[in-house]
Amino acid sequence: MNVTGHTRRPASIRDVATAAGVSYQTVSRVINGHPSVKPSTRDRVLAAIDELGFRRNATALALASGRSRAVTVLTANTTHYGYASILQGIEEAARAASYAVGIGVLESAEEAAVAAEVQRAADAGGGLIVIAYDPAGVRALASVPAELPVVGVVETPASPPSEDHPWVWTDDREAAYQVTRHLLALGHETVHYVAIPSSTRRTSARTSGWRQALREAGAPEPRPLQGSWGPAGGHTAGRKLAKDSAVTAILCGNDDLALGVLRALHEAGRAVPDEVSVAGFDDAPHSAYLTPSLTTVRLDFTGLGRAAFALLHGAVEESAQVAPHPVSVPELVVRESSGPPPA
Repeated sequence: MNVTGHTRRPASIRDVATAAGVSYQTVSRVINGHPSVKPSTRDRVLAAIDELGFRRNATALALASGRSRAVTVLTANTTHYGYASILQGIEEAARAASYAVGIGVLESAEEAAVAAEVQRAADAGGGLIVIAYDPAGVRALASVPAELPVVGVVETPASPPSEDHPWVWTDDREAAYQVTRHLLALGHETVHYVAIPSSTRRTSARTSGWRQALREAGAPEPRPLQGSWGPAGGHTAGRKLAKDSAVTAILCGNDDLALGVLRALHEAGRAVPDEVSVAGFDDAPHSAYLTPSLTTVRLDFTGLGRAAFALLHGAVEESAQVAPHPVSVPELVVRESSGPPPA
């Protein structure tokens, strides 16, 4: 604690680099015992470490020595279908590689709370995977120290990232485009959209794909309704849409929203698919067993989790065999909930 009564921030690797007049990469090499560092530079860095009281990061040391075979997943949710399936894929791939998996739950998107969770994950040793589908995950991914190996599971980026951003994602834009085209091809004049929350303030890839399909077809573009992640948000949006007799096709940002929309249409006496077609995203396990069964887009979240671990494992083991940006390709699954509009 300093003279003002505030707790002093622990010295970071960048503080050491500044004090020694070198790059943080050089400090990392010194910490990890890399032989390429000149003795004079090594002595200067070690002196700065002693002066600042820098605590050597357990992750960097363990990875360099090969003694740590662990990965920590930072996520704001462990129950929603996409999140849970990604976790399943990571665990399966990690187990096959004899890695242990820990989970750090991001309970808040506040900067201090996120920073504390990132630090706990770093102190645990091993690599990091961040599921960045929400503001807390996005902030956590941006907060990981540069010297630590990390892979981000992200929303479809607006443009291809550089190779120093090891990210994986599903092609949500193509998925939304496919299912919207399917509904338009059935003869619907347009497709209304109930959106899930986006991790950023920009238009999500799912919204972009839906809009692209409408524009190519010259179809009207209804204003998207903002839903939530669960059925309650779909039910609220569905009640609004059910009142409009011109609504004959509804695309939902995930299958849980579609469940709520189906309930709202049933309560309003509007038959699916005879009067209104409904489609979802994800192909969650329950979607095939609804009445009617749900048309949706299958996204391989479990495979995405495996790809995330493979990318991290490749970085840790210094393997160049894994592409820097694995992408999960969507598959349209047509079931009973979509059909032609009423005559």
